[in-house]
Amino acid sequence: MAYQLLPEWVSQEALILAYPHSNTDWDTWLEDARAVYHAIIEHITTASGVVLLLTDKNDIAALVERYSHQAGVIIIPAEFNDTWVRDYGFLTLEHNGTLQAIEFEFNGWGNKFNAQLDTQVNRRYLSPLLANPLISYSEIVEGGALEIDSNGHLLSTAKCLYHKARNPDFDQNDYQAFFNRTLGARHTTILEHGHLENDDTDGHIDTLARFTLDNGIVYQGAENRRTDTHFTGLSDMAAELQVAFPKATLHPLPLPIINYKEDDGVSTRLPASYANYLIFNDMILAPIYAAPEDEAAIEVLKHAYPHHQIIPVNCATLVKQYGSLHCITMQVPQGTLKPACIEKALMGSYVLDPGQ
Repeated sequence: MAYQLLPEWVSQEALILAYPHSNTDWDTWLEDARAVYHAIIEHITTASGVVLLLTDKNDIAALVERYSHQAGVIIIPAEFNDTWVRDYGFLTLEHNGTLQAIEFEFNGWGNKFNAQLDTQVNRRYLSPLLANPLISYSEIVEGGALEIDSNGHLLSTAKCLYHKARNPDFDQNDYQAFFNRTLGARHTTILEHGHLENDDTDGHIDTLARFTLDNGIVYQGAENRRTDTHFTGLSDMAAELQVAFPKATLHPLPLPIINYKEDDGVSTRLPASYANYLIFNDMILAPIYAAPEDEAAIEVLKHAYPHHQIIPVNCATLVKQYGSLHCITMQVPQGTLKPACIEKALMGSYVLDPGQ
């Protein structure tokens, strides 16, 4: 396949978000969760990016009121189960300057959750905005399970890909061939180690290891917590990364401990990761958790991405639902959408007409 999945640091024109509403799992912390979304929207639009905001019909009026005097927000009436759009939003490939959006089937992270509405989002609401027709594949793959560099080297994890409720007949060779055919991956590395406790995604790579522009790798380490239950697995993952990418500089992130106390008094370890950051043009929106490790994590990112502005975003609320900043976003590279949609949004926010 001539088309190749683009790394996140290419020029981006838009960001997809699915706005939390009262019928999602955010209901307990709805306003706190929405505050995180509004912070992200502010950063993206201030940088002249456009936000494609999937929105429940009951929230349209309030969002129109909030953003009517601000350019850059396209409010899209939509139905969805979950707000983790990273895993069901379309991916963008490129060949000779032509951008192509594709989607895989999404089944709620191995049939853990209902995804009947999520799996229709691209075709029902986003495809009319695309410059080229959407391509759909029936195989089950989530966007958060994929990380690629400029050389077409794709990174993922065994715990996720080999899950029995995803593509049970696929082995390593099958995935190598499949990712080459669908994503233009020239090589695929599937990590055997690395996992965060209580991670519903079965070890998505975007919580564990991310490429940098200069062939480095930022990864969620645990060197600051050598007695933590995650230390061995994350250390073994780092060793795998060094073998697979012998010329890469590894940038270990500190490991936070974030717990949530349930109503019954039981405390649950949350899968908080500093690796779950978003690259959007010259910015990196970096998750922090009001934890002692926040400052050190930001310093790691500054060193790994010296030409980017690192912007901390408090994601302590997001991780209560076992995800973070990268999980709720999907970037859209320059040239993917119809130019008229972008031009109109940059003149002023608007509600998308289903007929457009």
